[in-house]
Amino acid sequence: MKKYIILIAITLTSFLGFTQNAYQDGEFFKFQISYGFINAGVATLHLKETTYNGKKVYHAKGHGYTTGVTKRIFRVEDDYQSYFDVKTGKPYRYIRKIDEGGYTKNEEGFFQYESNRVHVKNHKHKTEKYVSISNSNIQDIVSSFYYLRNHNKLDNLKTGETIEIDMFFDEEVYKFRLKLLGKEEIKTKFGKVKTLKFRPYVQAGRVFKEEESLTIWVSDDANRIPLKVQASLFVGSLKAELVDYKGLKHKTIFKK
Repeated sequence: MKKYIILIAITLTSFLGFTQNAYQDGEFFKFQISYGFINAGVATLHLKETTYNGKKVYHAKGHGYTTGVTKRIFRVEDDYQSYFDVKTGKPYRYIRKIDEGGYTKNEEGFFQYESNRVHVKNHKHKTEKYVSISNSNIQDIVSSFYYLRNHNKLDNLKTGETIEIDMFFDEEVYKFRLKLLGKEEIKTKFGKVKTLKFRPYVQAGRVFKEEESLTIWVSDDANRIPLKVQASLFVGSLKAELVDYKGLKHKTIFKK
């Protein structure tokens, strides 16, 4: 279960092309993750503008880790990173370093659009492979968070309609689908906030009870701030809530 802490806090809290940028250099989010009534961990996301191979990019860094009692029982230390184009949102490189109760992975991938493939380097096993991709419209797990927040379909999306993207994860391409459930005002640390409520479709059977086990709320403003994620697991439930932020591009609909 803990294996999915950073995955939930990052990939499943962001949904929402490029009509106007919902973010900027210096944006930062911090999430408190709880398992039932227990504070299980923390996840952070930090965005910085830089250059990569002569291109202007954003470097996004996601860090997830267990805390308190949970850390003593099951230690998690996850590092997810992505370098993606400032203008198009296309990812050029991703990094995934995880340590979850002794299960470790140290991998990075390089998107080679001219040959429609991803060069994956497994540093743990000192191996390399090339994975074919059908087109250049693909995201990694971290870049998808930012790409979806700007999706040009979002402003006109109606309740019950979906957004779909190709996502590269674990050396495979997945169809990631997200349905708008409607609008809802929820209670947060920052007061009551008007939100867009989404249902991402996930793989059922291993961790989640069913395809519709996840619910996500994002602020209904130009920032598309991820505020809350709720997941029903085979054993208990997992929740991620925004507890701190800084560097927002647009004026927010709530205050600290």
